[in-house]
Amino acid sequence: METFKELLGKVGVGSSMASTPYDTAWIARLTEIDRGISNLALGWLSEHQLSDGSWGTEFPFYYHDRVICTLSAMISMNYRGRRHLDKVQIQNGLLALEKVTATATQGLRLDTNGATVGFELIVPTLVAEAERLGLITQQGDRILGKLGQLREQKLKKLAGIKVSRYITAAHSAEMAGQDKLHMLDVENLQEPNGSVGCSPSASAHFALYVKPGDASALSYLSPIVHSRGGGAPTLSPIELFERIWVLWNLSITSLYQTDVEITSACQSHLDYLEKHWIAQQGLGFSRNFSLTDSDDTSVAFEVLSKFGRSPELEAVLQYEEANWFRCFHHEVNPSVDVNIHVIGALKQARYEKSHPSVQKALNFIRSKRQPGKYWLDKWHLSPYYTTAHFVIAARGYDDEFCQEAIQWILDTQERDGTWGFFGGKATAEETAYCIQALAIWQKYTGVSFSAQIKKAGQWLSENCEPPYPPLWIDKSLYCPELLVKACILSALTLVEESE
Repeated sequence: METFKELLGKVGVGSSMASTPYDTAWIARLTEIDRGISNLALGWLSEHQLSDGSWGTEFPFYYHDRVICTLSAMISMNYRGRRHLDKVQIQNGLLALEKVTATATQGLRLDTNGATVGFELIVPTLVAEAERLGLITQQGDRILGKLGQLREQKLKKLAGIKVSRYITAAHSAEMAGQDKLHMLDVENLQEPNGSVGCSPSASAHFALYVKPGDASALSYLSPIVHSRGGGAPTLSPIELFERIWVLWNLSITSLYQTDVEITSACQSHLDYLEKHWIAQQGLGFSRNFSLTDSDDTSVAFEVLSKFGRSPELEAVLQYEEANWFRCFHHEVNPSVDVNIHVIGALKQARYEKSHPSVQKALNFIRSKRQPGKYWLDKWHLSPYYTTAHFVIAARGYDDEFCQEAIQWILDTQERDGTWGFFGGKATAEETAYCIQALAIWQKYTGVSFSAQIKKAGQWLSENCEPPYPPLWIDKSLYCPELLVKACILSALTLVEESE
């Protein structure tokens, strides 16, 4: 496992995102535009078909992810597959797709976190294309068919609004399919780096249907595909996102104050965050993405403040709504994680717990707690992420809810010291989140959890290396590897500090 110093040397260089079948499949369609990257993407898809014939994350099984990845991959394979092996894979994919769509009604309703980003807008375009190609039968009143009606209803709400890079819909611009291209503000859709929403799938759609063969879009896509052996991530680049979260995971340990070399290695990253901070708006996940958001802004505010910089709190406060803090303008449902991270920023700004803004965020978070006394969120699959972050941010603001969250964490620890929400299968990432929460709560209250922390730490030190399962939610599931490594390193450091 790398040290924090080594990790800081990798932050912001390239993308730590794992490739996804969904985005890769869009690039595989570009055979008439750029056969080179199309062939590479098709090769990657061929190598990453799951044993049951579908595409998507093998573990954890998440229905929305499996549906959108399999549909997208099958369409691309159908257009491109010419070899005997391709035809075998297509047949296996068709069988898997039949099973996936046959049980879609039940499966989609069982996913507790809800849909992946843009699911109800994107999937209907894929379903229509798959039906036209004869890959699936007419969905009609089945749930995938009904999504088409939902898409029309949602698109009506965007009536009169052109999708440009200044609204979040740009990241999912392929939702326009081929039938709604008039909704796109074509001249104001691309980012300066040639991407659409820093999304390989949206950018491939642009190069395929919006401006066929667009040179800047292809210049964005080509290095991504070539550097990954044909695959593409759900987001690229993410250099601000990486810096913010690696620094945050470091900042909840004592290393950022006691290790001179690490402190020195942080300075260029802090400078980068300050340089790209937009007055009254804060930061987004990349300087190449036109939109800022309260999640990155709040965590960056906390980090910069801890390191002795002076970010403006107004950039956080401008995301405040009547009953919660929004992540983006025009979002359909607010995020629990976002409001937790806003609390972290407000605490760093020394707001009293009685302050109306603090109570507003807390009340929203309390209202979203699950019966098991944990939280779920739309940006991360595991409740351990959200629940652990609540303990870290809200201690001193809502100790009763924090204590109950800690008890849930303790009650769900496995005999080997691990945690894993999905079928009891332990993951390093989830185990790290729980160690962080226990160690910080122990330090805050003086109540010892040394036995639980030590046992978890022993397992984590032996199981800390990648690959890590994709637990983060975008248009499909993904894993930002450097961020996961940072939380694991943070947890292992806290284990040592807790002894």
